[in-house]
Amino acid sequence: MTPDYGYNMWFLVILNSAIFIIFAFSFVKPRTRLDWRALGGFSAFVIALFTEMYGFPLTIYFLSGWLGSQFPGLDLLTHNSGHLWQDLFGWQGDPHLNPLHLLSNVLIAAGFILLYQAWRVLYAAQTDHRLAVTGIYARLRHPQYLGFLTIMFGFLLQWPTLLTLVMFPILGIVYHRLAQREEKEMSAEFGEEYADYAREVPAFIPKRRNKRPVS
Repeated sequence: MTPDYGYNMWFLVILNSAIFIIFAFSFVKPRTRLDWRALGGFSAFVIALFTEMYGFPLTIYFLSGWLGSQFPGLDLLTHNSGHLWQDLFGWQGDPHLNPLHLLSNVLIAAGFILLYQAWRVLYAAQTDHRLAVTGIYARLRHPQYLGFLTIMFGFLLQWPTLLTLVMFPILGIVYHRLAQREEKEMSAEFGEEYADYAREVPAFIPKRRNKRPVS
């Protein structure tokens, strides 16, 4: 075993997965079956990610022949070698400080902030049985789904794996379908009020706010 052997640490797989899933749960506060499905997809992604990060490096195993030929001096069994962008771009130093890793931290934090901002508005609206149209919902119809996707994309930048690369577009499709199903339910419940809201507010990408002309 190498001194920096970074795998078979299943306690860290469980601990990190639990931290991020509980963190997401505390922001989303799932109340509907659509909320639970969204959280379930995110949870599956997180578990797959940390399984490869600390449990068994499936991606490194499949790419070991190519990585060994391209980077002869690379010790594939160390945790730092799992930072594939660091290896591929030939960056030196701490992989946690490379540009993509730092950007990933920003995206993950932004995703959780988006979840939190969405939860504050949605929870109050659901409690009062009214349509959520204020706060972040004044700019996006589905900020929670965008928050989950932003977090997962941040993790892809941080630690890309074959499994999560396959899962990400699939979950993107799943969240899009969940958003469509949610809109049908909102239309059935709120009728023309939701139709007017949907015409004005985009689903996932906010509109640029026009600057007021200077008088």
